[in-house]
Amino acid sequence: MIANNIFTTIAEFCQNVLFKPFKMISSSDNWWLQNTISWIFIAITFFAFFYWMGELKKYKKAGNE
Repeated sequence: MIANNIFTTIAEFCQNVLFKPFKMISSSDNWWLQNTISWIFIAITFFAFFYWMGELKKYKKAGNE
């Protein structure tokens, strides 16, 4: 019973607090504002990918595994 209350509390917190800015953005009519979050995530992903490839290249050059 306690575990159910904990998970219900976490779910309510996520829905009512953490996702509230995303609901406000999605209800907006501005296309640029709605897609800015996606572009930020895409940029972070590309940066992380190229950083990781650079690190792999360094380890391969050094002969480490």
